[in-house]
Amino acid sequence: MTNGELVIVADEDMPLVHDLFGPFGKVILLPGREICSGHVKDADLLLVRSVTQVNERLLKGSNVKFIGSATIGIDHVDRGYLSAHGIHFTAAPGCNANAVIEYVLSSMCRLQPDWRNKTVGIVGCGNVGGRLYHLLSSIGVSCYGYDPYLLSTDFRSTTFEKILACDIICLHTPLTTQGPYPTYHLFNHRVLNCLRPGTVLINAGRGDVIDNSALLKQLSSGADLSVALDVWSSEPDIDRQLMERVSIATPHIAGHSLEGKVRGSTMVFDAFLRWINQDHDYSAFTEPKPADMVADVSNINDAILACYDVCEDDKRMRDLMLSSTESTGMVFDRLRREYQLRREFGATILSRQKLESCEVTNLMRLGFRLDDTH
Repeated sequence: MTNGELVIVADEDMPLVHDLFGPFGKVILLPGREICSGHVKDADLLLVRSVTQVNERLLKGSNVKFIGSATIGIDHVDRGYLSAHGIHFTAAPGCNANAVIEYVLSSMCRLQPDWRNKTVGIVGCGNVGGRLYHLLSSIGVSCYGYDPYLLSTDFRSTTFEKILACDIICLHTPLTTQGPYPTYHLFNHRVLNCLRPGTVLINAGRGDVIDNSALLKQLSSGADLSVALDVWSSEPDIDRQLMERVSIATPHIAGHSLEGKVRGSTMVFDAFLRWINQDHDYSAFTEPKPADMVADVSNINDAILACYDVCEDDKRMRDLMLSSTESTGMVFDRLRREYQLRREFGATILSRQKLESCEVTNLMRLGFRLDDTH
């Protein structure tokens, strides 16, 4: 603490940090992957996203008493160390679930345009996977879930083996190496070899849930498999050969919507206010921007891709990886750092002119808003 004020070190990729936390102290913004022990030595608060490894190496000898991660996943945080040293921790479960789901839907539109008539298997049915399951089910898609840690009454549960027989497989598990159901390399060579020809595999969860080396071998051998990867082993130093082989490649941006990031920051801030037992009105900072009109949309696929086309992010990544003289890791991080935040479906108003009534209902279930002037 400096001059009675809190010292707050935060990932520069978190929006609204100055607006929210500024009244409580000095805010220092840094690239998340570069935050080190020297930066946090005199800090009272540390605010991070998923790229900062929060552990003894970072925190030993520091004054940090509160850590907030504006993310769903928390496998980058050594919670045991924090608990043993009396450091309060909070995360933002569900903050960017909508954005990740919209990434998945856009990927399905591109890789399997007839996705509404296919079977979808979801591995991991928590904040993201569970919402994806209920959303797809609500618009009539045949969905199955596999999550041995959750009650099967929450979703149409099936075995892992039956998930592998689905037309589209979506991965939304945390990364775990211990316990009865570890997810590290869950999709290894044996499992990948079990997938049916024509399967679509989408990973917007954690990179090492898929054995990337095994996946590269599978794709290099000519396997009939369409893959969308937003997360990778060894980020940011990803395997360029694998990037060239997958159908859709993006730099861990599935959850990077404006709304998702704002939710992450405000959820951490709410937890901070509870921690210090104070109230604070911050509504003026988080008002949504005006919605955009998307006209000439006649079906769900058109609406999804008009709002967010994942292929634009794929092209941006491939182009920069090919043209830049920087290292793979530097390009990957630059793509994330300079990513132009997209809006979620709820910020888009669609014209009803060319839509059938059943499509209007389904689009509203997906979160879109409809123009009432037609």
